[in-house]
Amino acid sequence: MRILVTGASGLLGLNVALEAAGEHTVFGVVNTRPLETKEFHVLQANLLNKGEVERVFEASRPDWVIHCAALANLDACERHPTLAHKLNAELPGLIASTAKERGARLVHISTDAVFDGQKGNYKETDQPHPLSVYARTKLAGERAVAEAYPKVTDHAPSAATQASAAIIARVNLYGWGLSGKRSLAEFFFNNLQAGKSVMGFTDVYFSPLLANDLGNILLNMLAENLQGLYHVGSQKSLSKYEFGVKIAENFGFDPNLIRPTALADAGLGASRSPNLSLCVDKLIHNSSISIPKLSTGLSRFYALYQQGYPQSLKEMGISD
Repeated sequence: MRILVTGASGLLGLNVALEAAGEHTVFGVVNTRPLETKEFHVLQANLLNKGEVERVFEASRPDWVIHCAALANLDACERHPTLAHKLNAELPGLIASTAKERGARLVHISTDAVFDGQKGNYKETDQPHPLSVYARTKLAGERAVAEAYPKVTDHAPSAATQASAAIIARVNLYGWGLSGKRSLAEFFFNNLQAGKSVMGFTDVYFSPLLANDLGNILLNMLAENLQGLYHVGSQKSLSKYEFGVKIAENFGFDPNLIRPTALADAGLGASRSPNLSLCVDKLIHNSSISIPKLSTGLSRFYALYQQGYPQSLKEMGISD
């Protein structure tokens, strides 16, 4: 398959592109952070510029598209709401309509943050209630994709129609990135390795997947011709404090450096949702995809470090 990955210098995009490159021809779109790699074809483009989306599709002629590009920094979205709307809401609709016109399957990456976190274990049928600019614009992006590349009805769709429906994947992830400071796991790793004390939220819950594992799941979702909205996360959730302790234990760091902290005491800017755990039953029931256990993902995160993977990523680009 020919696969187009947008946001290929970001945490998910880069790891997806590398996971896919072993078996597919991959084109990765980057904007402000250039990449140098022989693993996949790098396309430089500002997708917000007129004609750039069409140019990228023409250059890559993809069978599959995985749209990871977004403004994902919560506080940056609060400071720049117009840019957040363009990147997170308008661009996904354009990507979706272009993919549909060209007959390419699409996975659009969304977020668990579309929920307010008041109950947790969210299903695809639960009503979103976004609290931040980031979350509101990501939800708008979901709706733009669904409108431009609609899910077919369940009553006897043709095979051709089944093939033309986007996947919208709500995710949470961690992993190694270009700069070594893009994910919560890297935050804990960097500080604990340096012997620094950090906060760990005891009342914020999530269902994270290792970016590499998530990338393979997304590829399998395309291969199995899934369509529509899916929650894609770990089957069990945990608090961010517990997550930090597990990172410490895997690397042999001192877990006592992590201070148990309540979200209300952290003094953060943009609103955070306390319980964004996801129910992944729909994905399990509608596919043959196996979701790695939390312990398996964390073990692989450590194994990648031992193999020099973080350093190899840093050598591909310029740290942000």
